[in-house]
Amino acid sequence: MPSPSIIVTRRLPAPIEEALVRDYGAVLNPDDHQFNADELRDALQRFDIVLCTLTDRLTRDVLMVAGRRARFLANFGVGLNHIDLAAAREAGLMVSNTPGVLTEDTADLTMLLLLAAARRAWEGDRELRAGLWTGWRPTHLLGTRLSGKTLGIAGLGRIGEAVARRARLGFGMSVAYWSRTRRPEVESELSVTWCPTLRELLGQSDFVTLHCPATADTRHLINADTLASMRSGAFLVNTSRGDVVDEAALLEALRSGRLAGAALDVFEGEPAVNPRLLSLANVTTLPHLGSATIESRVAMGERVLRNIGAFVTGAPLPDRVD
Repeated sequence: MPSPSIIVTRRLPAPIEEALVRDYGAVLNPDDHQFNADELRDALQRFDIVLCTLTDRLTRDVLMVAGRRARFLANFGVGLNHIDLAAAREAGLMVSNTPGVLTEDTADLTMLLLLAAARRAWEGDRELRAGLWTGWRPTHLLGTRLSGKTLGIAGLGRIGEAVARRARLGFGMSVAYWSRTRRPEVESELSVTWCPTLRELLGQSDFVTLHCPATADTRHLINADTLASMRSGAFLVNTSRGDVVDEAALLEALRSGRLAGAALDVFEGEPAVNPRLLSLANVTTLPHLGSATIESRVAMGERVLRNIGAFVTGAPLPDRVD
């Protein structure tokens, strides 16, 4: 039986691309451009497997293209909000993702953003680059320490737990969490506190980090109403998905001074970023770098390869998404 045909929608780490071409004759995307809807439809009509990423908007309209050949969407990444999963099921498409391999790197980046926001690091960097620094002085760019403060974690999955471990053991923070599933074993091991509601968590936290998937239930989870529950002078960090935060409401909370700052790796309309966010000195921004290490991206690719290998042999997909 001939090997299934594969198209890869974005550039991947070299070892992964080499394996895909060597083992399956995969078609690559040499200029790394983002596929538009017509290109995605064409891929679905011409190939058995579409190796997609979060930049591919696989809507119902795209997935239901006439003459579809594709049988498998091998997603490079954990998040799946770019795929209409109900439409994929209806179309008989199998879907896989790459869970568990980006936990440590995303948790590291979360701590980087926490520290950068608390210590006003990006403000200092901009000042230096602009040639505006006039020398050390006792009241210059005063920030706040992490130790002894309360970190509130919204979503205690793999990444949330890894952040809790770093905050408790590495920085001496008190940690509270709100999550869909209570984690008594983590509470016991790390001495973290469970909050039954998001409002309760927000009301007691000096820093809040978001680790929620993007779903209909979590869209604008952080909005004008929930932001009003946060402590005055608190900080918000988001390394999950941009849709979790209502950016208009966040802007107002930052402009009014209710929040001391925000640190964001993801954005509501990315890759477009609201210029008003970029204009605020108390907003730290990164271009969606949560899993951007060689180790994580290669590991993600290796999981994709395992899922493709299973599909080719007719074995159950290790990371099938139902």
